[in-house]
Amino acid sequence: MIGFFLYLYPVNLYHPSSWTDYELLDSGEFEKLERFGKYVLIRPEPQAIWERSLPYPDWKRMAHAHFNREQSDKFRFTDDAKGGWKRLKDMPENWQVQYRYNDLQLVLRLALTSFGHVGVFPEQGNNWNFIHDTLAAWKKEKPRVLNLFAYTGAASVVARRAGAEVTHCDASRPGLNWANQNMQLNGLDNIRWVYEDAFKFVKREQKRGNKYHGIIMDPPPYGRGPEGEKWTLQEQLNELVKMSRDLLEAKPSFFILSMYAVGLSSMVGLNVVKTHFPEASVDSGEFYLKSKQGRDLPMGTFVRFAIS
Repeated sequence: MIGFFLYLYPVNLYHPSSWTDYELLDSGEFEKLERFGKYVLIRPEPQAIWERSLPYPDWKRMAHAHFNREQSDKFRFTDDAKGGWKRLKDMPENWQVQYRYNDLQLVLRLALTSFGHVGVFPEQGNNWNFIHDTLAAWKKEKPRVLNLFAYTGAASVVARRAGAEVTHCDASRPGLNWANQNMQLNGLDNIRWVYEDAFKFVKREQKRGNKYHGIIMDPPPYGRGPEGEKWTLQEQLNELVKMSRDLLEAKPSFFILSMYAVGLSSMVGLNVVKTHFPEASVDSGEFYLKSKQGRDLPMGTFVRFAIS
């Protein structure tokens, strides 16, 4: 019975000492107020169904930009939504933030994108810490790490900084260019960039017999590959994790799955991973951001393990 409650209780994965350049200032009424470095942004948040703690005029007074997403369904993001950024104060087109954890130091490029993203998901910092600590503990020369749906590449940079040979796979050209800039900002090189549908790439790697010591995946709920390949999380996640089993070295190895599909419990990812890695001691739970106003914001789920 104790184990049952441990799986259901959200795990606090927020590390105040790691993020001096990020704060969740407030949330509510389907929006969140965040500070990224010097700049404060208002962005949509479908899970923030409660009332704001701070008066809305205070939000607007503090904010440099506001992303408004015009859609009838406030509870989930859809492709047909309209809207965009409205600048409320002067701010640059792009800027940088720093992340520190023990001897890990990152510099990351941020910008206001047409989707309302800024190039980083702050709660992923705990996964970066896990990657850093795992690779440091192994003391293995040039472990191979595969980062799927790799976005702007913060996890790729962390693994590369720890000495890994990194393959970064994403279906977005702008995302790959952004990740390359993050690599260069951190004085690194030789990350392997793969512009391809992640599902198709894993299939090919499986046929080639290639192996990795670490696999990181952060699949979207749905998406399209470079050639129109359709991705649906609920339909394809199980097969993707199953194929990944063939790509992962027995040991040392690590595996990370993050999911941001609203309505999918961390138990879903846990069951998928345990199905294909029954021997692993798996950690799972819920990401959330600690709020200055005491209303912590859920931001997705994780499943991960490491085998030394």
